[in-house]
Amino acid sequence: MTELLEMDTYGRVAEPATLVIERKLPGPPSRIWSYLIDADKRKLWLADGVMEAKAGAPFELVWRNEELTDPPGMRPEGFSEEMRMKSRVLEVQKDKRLVFTWQETGEVCIDLRPEGDEVLMTVTHRRISDRANLLMVGAGWHMHLDILAARLRGKTPEPFWDGWLRLKADYDKRIPR
Repeated sequence: MTELLEMDTYGRVAEPATLVIERKLPGPPSRIWSYLIDADKRKLWLADGVMEAKAGAPFELVWRNEELTDPPGMRPEGFSEEMRMKSRVLEVQKDKRLVFTWQETGEVCIDLRPEGDEVLMTVTHRRISDRANLLMVGAGWHMHLDILAARLRGKTPEPFWDGWLRLKADYDKRIPR
């Protein structure tokens, strides 16, 4: 009997300043795509903000992490109820690939690949400034993707901040100093 191995849901440092994290999600790709592009769906797992699915289009991501889960968990010191970030769409391939800027220096590429009834979502976050930000970004993407997976499967995600703090400690052990 062949044993199925579960996917490692932790991100990995693929090259200096680049984090890659993957998730298998219930498909089809068009369903996952709607959770990337549609602000009303994206705010359920990541951040609000109207995005025109067109290369060159500016948009703003608006994080309200305490609205993602009920209860939200205890917000760590140094974080506010809302965070905003201006971005720009760099590339769009409907149902396959979305690339956008992360602040002025970073870049996020989200690729969707069908695998049977599921979709492999690969998030590649490039040009992360330093290890401290790698820990925050790794824990952030991980927790946000856990919430997306739970929502798509009709399950209740763990409290956002509790999960984020746990994951940040995990990434501190996993990412070399």
